Amino acid sequence: MISQFEGDTGDEVWRKAAAALSRQTAAQDSRGGVTRELLHCQLHIRNPRQRWVLSRLPAMNPAFAIAEFIWILQGRNDAAFVNFWNPALPKFAGRDENYYGAYGHRLRVSHGVDQLDRAYHALKNNPDSRQVVLQIWNAPDDLPRPDGSPPSQDIPCNICSLLKVRHGRLEWTQIMRSNDLYRGTPHNLVQFTTLHEVMAGWLNLKVGSFVLWADSLHVYKSDTELRVTPTAPDIRNTDNLALPREKCRCVLTDIEAAMDELRETGLTQERFQSIVFNRSDLPQSWLNLLCIVAADAARRREWTHLMKAAAESCTNMALIVLWERWVGRQSKYA
Repeated sequence: MISQFEGDTGDEVWRKAAAALSRQTAAQDSRGGVTRELLHCQLHIRNPRQRWVLSRLPAMNPAFAIAEFIWILQGRNDAAFVNFWNPALPKFAGRDENYYGAYGHRLRVSHGVDQLDRAYHALKNNPDSRQVVLQIWNAPDDLPRPDGSPPSQDIPCNICSLLKVRHGRLEWTQIMRSNDLYRGTPHNLVQFTTLHEVMAGWLNLKVGSFVLWADSLHVYKSDTELRVTPTAPDIRNTDNLALPREKCRCVLTDIEAAMDELRETGLTQERFQSIVFNRSDLPQSWLNLLCIVAADAARRREWTHLMKAAAESCTNMALIVLWERWVGRQSKYA
């Protein structure tokens, strides 16, 4: 049986899936513990720019989500970059210097071809193509060993992406073998709808639908503290990240360099301010992302005044609300 969840926003679709899983009573064992599971699920978001899941309680950390997709877009696999914004990540993905299943590295480096670059050229020259597949899963590396054990703690949950151009829009289908609705899905939606929007910008296309197929959509019974807001927040993401390809490359390089500096041990408050403020060289939509990751970098150093100043420089209400809920969560659990 296929379970289908459809809506205009990521939050709406996520809430529908959460409600369906809350009614699921059958237990399914897994490597990470007992779960409630639905098989063969389709999550269809009609407006992928509305990617932020605002209904999850406690709130997700938007700074980590932003850091993660910059890391993916730039093809990196170094653990230190993302671990700065999520120090708990090694508990789930392993403690190696590089992450085994890093999506961006697999998309841009490790398979011997920059798949994002190839996809851009292929669709630009042949928009009718049905052959553009971005491959993440690699059978020799990722299939379980003969005894059933995984070869790494960090086996990719995302398998591949299918891209189609139809009626002036870029359609994106994301295939996942396994998806944790509470801890994984909000981040997966950010990761791949951002790739979707960036690629649409490169191709000068509108953003079409985003469909995520999760072969196992599940929640862990141990995650009892995670829940859903009683009412759906009516807050819109106002940022448009679509840029021409060369402009996008320059912006990504600048933000990546800024984020590398923000996590340096010897960062000073003066240098922080020069990295974050008065950045007329960045489009406001991308500057908003930098402001949120900078606010979290300041929070981790207990630079409260700079944390507030960076967050207040963001003009995107969806990011502001998520950030405020995240900071409130940290205060609650401090």
